[in-house]
Amino acid sequence: MELPYLLEVMNEVSASMRFPMKLDQTLTVITAGAAEAVPGVDFVSISITGKDGRVRTMAPTDERAARADELQYELGEGPCLDVVFNTPVVEVDDIASDLRWPSYGPRAAKVFGIGSQLGFQFHAEPHARGGVNLYSTRTHDLTTESRQLGAMFANLVAAALGWSREHANLSEALMTRTLIGQAIGVLMERYRLDPDRAFAFLVRTSQSGNVKLREVAAGIVEDATRRAE
Repeated sequence: MELPYLLEVMNEVSASMRFPMKLDQTLTVITAGAAEAVPGVDFVSISITGKDGRVRTMAPTDERAARADELQYELGEGPCLDVVFNTPVVEVDDIASDLRWPSYGPRAAKVFGIGSQLGFQFHAEPHARGGVNLYSTRTHDLTTESRQLGAMFANLVAAALGWSREHANLSEALMTRTLIGQAIGVLMERYRLDPDRAFAFLVRTSQSGNVKLREVAAGIVEDATRRAE
């Protein structure tokens, strides 16, 4: 991999992670970059768990990647599942003859033309863990450079997921602050309170009813809206 081309790929990935970020688009840019930049790799996907523990595929660069992932989920075996749940790095030189996955390996080779496979684990948030899956149509074709660059792209996926979570938290915080401000305004007008007393009223209502402050504020704003109609 020539350095100028790798830098071009990395610049594209970095640009996709600027705020505000669309997660699906960013992950698609990352997997496409990995498929282009990692020596020996033909197609790439991301396997990730949800809060329910189920594994799903994101941003596959080729239908074969998505179908190979699904086959592993269906069989309950395969490199991508090992990476998600057990092993930080999984490397397979010849998938058809590897005895670790006797059901998946031969079918992956025959049905999808997969020769070798690499997987890198990542952790992005408390309920999300996963792996980046790199597939090659040739056996014994993944090199030290493949492993190094593959690990780098896995780190980019983790960073993108973490940044997306921060973005969501920030958006929620801004929305909560706006709601509370609106509720304080309603209370000030309705009960002739100053801002501090209006906020104290919200806090007492939240604590006495064991209800989140945002929900109390939303209820007050909703009630004021209904009255104004």
